[in-house]
Amino acid sequence: MHAARSSQTRRAGARALTVLLAASALAAGALVPASSAPRRSGSEDVTQVAYRGHVFAVPDSWRVVDLKKHPDTCVRFDRHAVYLGTPGPDQNCPARASGRTEALLVQPASAAPRAVTENPTARTYRATADRIAVTATYGYDRARIQDVLRGAGLPVAAARREGPAEQRAADPLPTDATSFRGEGFDTCAAPSRSAMDAWRDDSPYGAVGVYIGGINRACAQQNLTADWVRAQYTRGWRFFPLYVGRQPSSDGGSCGGGCSAITSPVPQGTAGADDAVKQAAALGFGKGSVIYLDLEHYEPGGKVTDSVLAYLQAYTVRLHALGYRSGAYGNTSSLVSDLIANKSTVTLPDVIHFARWNRVSSTSDSSIPSTLWAKHQRVHQYVGDTTETHGGVRISIDRDRLDVD
Repeated sequence: MHAARSSQTRRAGARALTVLLAASALAAGALVPASSAPRRSGSEDVTQVAYRGHVFAVPDSWRVVDLKKHPDTCVRFDRHAVYLGTPGPDQNCPARASGRTEALLVQPASAAPRAVTENPTARTYRATADRIAVTATYGYDRARIQDVLRGAGLPVAAARREGPAEQRAADPLPTDATSFRGEGFDTCAAPSRSAMDAWRDDSPYGAVGVYIGGINRACAQQNLTADWVRAQYTRGWRFFPLYVGRQPSSDGGSCGGGCSAITSPVPQGTAGADDAVKQAAALGFGKGSVIYLDLEHYEPGGKVTDSVLAYLQAYTVRLHALGYRSGAYGNTSSLVSDLIANKSTVTLPDVIHFARWNRVSSTSDSSIPSTLWAKHQRVHQYVGDTTETHGGVRISIDRDRLDVD
């Protein structure tokens, strides 16, 4: 964590950073000159960040990262930042992060028409213009990110809702892609192919948890494509796809106060399922696959429990209607205990992915009756936030034991 700076110091630092980025990247042809000083918008100082002929005016408190210089930087959408360039294949990401706020990833691209699409369920804009492709996320300040895109000449007013043309289904993998019994791991950003190959040869793991989407998915997924998924499947990997939808609260689990919370459980759970299936199908996870709804820890009881159960039930019912199986990730002391207590009144997910960091690699747990999720329907996250090295490749992960058939 950085110590708080005075407004004057921040402005000076922002000016220096902007000019330095422009000057150093000009030699590589990556940037055009930014303004020499922030301009003031209302009561807020704004820095103009220039990249490949396009200028983005953002608050000077936002971090600006040159990914060409720092390719291992984790591109995260749960913090205010502007990332310029192509994310590296092996980002130094935490094991997990949740939340979404106003942030930009501006990547080089070939010539393309100026166009903007929006996924309101995931609170994400995607834009193209001459020589750039932009991913812009927002939390509670949609107007802010619209202003940034509009100021760069991107037609936000004409933004189309993302549809089939933006997320075509890939050829589906075999139906065992989300079935596995043994050791697995999950990590915030899908590792590179070379990293996965190294771990396949030199680690005890055979399954990987990948974060396929959701309004609170924090890490960008530069590697996570249909080709990546199929290549890993061919190498022998199996998967547990995780969808980070709305959360019980803004500050539970790994949210840190930055998560979008459940406010209208049934329509939001249904919309989350629709989006989860769209994202899963685009990666090659076809009908019959399990898609796990990630619900971070919360204090159970009253309206919170009612909201969570209604949200998860709507998600499960909609997934079933679309031909998919429902999984749910949660803590044994919150989501799991609420599901057990209400098992006769709610539609239970088909697979439970329970978190108890007791370092015991087993899918049995004293808090879960042996009659529930008894037919190869369990995943246990038994170690969290750890770092391991296999085949010379270091990754921050959570460890999981799977028994999913």
